[in-house]
Amino acid sequence: MNLLTHIRTMVLLSFATLFATGLAAHSESIGTEYQRVTLTKIAEGLEHPWSIAFLPDDRMLVTERPGRLHIIDADGSKTRVEGTPDVVARGQGGLLEVALHPDFASNGYIYLTYSKGGDNGDTATALARGRLQGDSLHDVEDIFVQNRYSQPGRHYGSKLAWLPDGTLLMSIGDRGAEPPRAQDPADHAGKLLRLNDDGTVPADNPFVDDDDVASEIYSIGHRNIQGLIVHPDTGEIWATEHGPRGGDELNLVEAGKNYGWPVQSLGQDYRTGEQFGDSVRDHPDMVNPVIDWTPSLAASGLALVTGDNFPAWQGNLLAGGLRSEQIRRVAFRDGEPVHEEELLRGTVGRIRDVRIGPDGNIYIAVDSSDGAIYRLSPDGS
Repeated sequence: MNLLTHIRTMVLLSFATLFATGLAAHSESIGTEYQRVTLTKIAEGLEHPWSIAFLPDDRMLVTERPGRLHIIDADGSKTRVEGTPDVVARGQGGLLEVALHPDFASNGYIYLTYSKGGDNGDTATALARGRLQGDSLHDVEDIFVQNRYSQPGRHYGSKLAWLPDGTLLMSIGDRGAEPPRAQDPADHAGKLLRLNDDGTVPADNPFVDDDDVASEIYSIGHRNIQGLIVHPDTGEIWATEHGPRGGDELNLVEAGKNYGWPVQSLGQDYRTGEQFGDSVRDHPDMVNPVIDWTPSLAASGLALVTGDNFPAWQGNLLAGGLRSEQIRRVAFRDGEPVHEEELLRGTVGRIRDVRIGPDGNIYIAVDSSDGAIYRLSPDGS
């Protein structure tokens, strides 16, 4: 073992030991289909935590929707990071996703999505970038703002994921009031975007040569993606998104494809209870979901199980659920979903984010006015 590996191992062991000893009263053993796991509360007193990202020293960055960003240490203590952008924290809006640049160790860049205020009280989903130095952000700038502001409150999307080529995926919801925006090729709403790390447009984006389509668009027809990952081995893009009263979806996203909202959906209109769009899902130019969750999961947060901590779950997806208050474990065989298990149903509350930590354990952000961060680890670890 070289010196760097030894130091990292000691840091991870120290990180785990501090959590285990300092917050032992907050741990409990829980049964699952294949193994028992330990649920540990590692931080509390957070106001609507939205997103988790891990720093190289294994501390966490956590956003709070009202507009705060915190660094959370192994003992659960919080340090507020100064210099975050001003947000419009109404409804589902506020400070949302946080992600590190793949070369964070050398450039210090972190990325934040948020609801940005405009004229007449309207808002847009925006992407800001800044350098993290100590407990403050420097050189913060908006590197992308969606191209149409609208009334605040709903469907900002705002998940981020890096592709192997160093480009960045960013989801934007349909913004709620006008679902057909998701099918408008000139509108960023209801789309998955692909950007360079400075917010510019990659030259090989699928619609870059089409003057009728916004050049940042990677795929269209999304209602509100709030779970997004890129498979580290295959490069596949997996996304979970909300439907209305049913019709939540797990999608395997490909460049240039149309995922149907609001033309096709199993969801129902909130006001009338009527079918939203066509439930048959036979449109020749639209892609059907891999899984259609009806009743609704209220999907938010998505992770892929890797590492050795959960061998029976290897390669499974973990989809968080807000209103359903659970994690849905999805197992695959030959690329097709074959089994699902409900984890933590009704145990911790509304699950907003799910991440695999550098120690191989599962970290969960619980959305409430007195929210918390939890860890799932194998029993006895």
